Amino acid sequence: RRHGDTETRRHGDTETHTPHTPHRWRPHTPYSPPTPLVNIWHTERELIKSQPFQINQNMLGTFQNSNIRIEIDAPATAIRDSLLCPDRLQKWLWPQQLSSGMPEKLHPGVTFSTALGPVTVQHQVEIAEDNCLRLILSQGIDGFHQWYWGDGWVQSNLEGISLLPLNLGQTFTLVRLRDFLSTQGK
Repeated sequence: RRHGDTETRRHGDTETHTPHTPHRWRPHTPYSPPTPLVNIWHTERELIKSQPFQINQNMLGTFQNSNIRIEIDAPATAIRDSLLCPDRLQKWLWPQQLSSGMPEKLHPGVTFSTALGPVTVQHQVEIAEDNCLRLILSQGIDGFHQWYWGDGWVQSNLEGISLLPLNLGQTFTLVRLRDFLSTQGK
């Protein structure tokens, strides 16, 4: 063979055409060495460091991201009060239980927990404004939950690592909020 000729190899149903190079060993199948786990760990660690929240290094579960926006027949003020006032929040968040000793209205720095059976999620309020609420989550979910709302709509962005199916829980929560607000307007 001359340098520059191609070599055809057949593997099952596929053919591989590779240039023939004399005096160089080439494996008979395409091969790339596995990525060392150490490099993957450092890459994920850098990604985690760039996130706007801190993640527990001993967390279990999978990374999940869910963004849902729904229409709600309610003014922005009613939605705001249902999200920022713990007494109203507890009414529609049932069957989850809020921790006791909550302030009259959520504000940055407030920490509370919710429990659903044996699963407890710790919440820390990072942002609480007239149209936005951002909670940093830990324990049962390591991540964040961000709410936006306006007249006739609410949007929930949930991101985190958990064993729980976050999208299902988020959908259930939004339906409960919509049902609660629709009964409040009547």
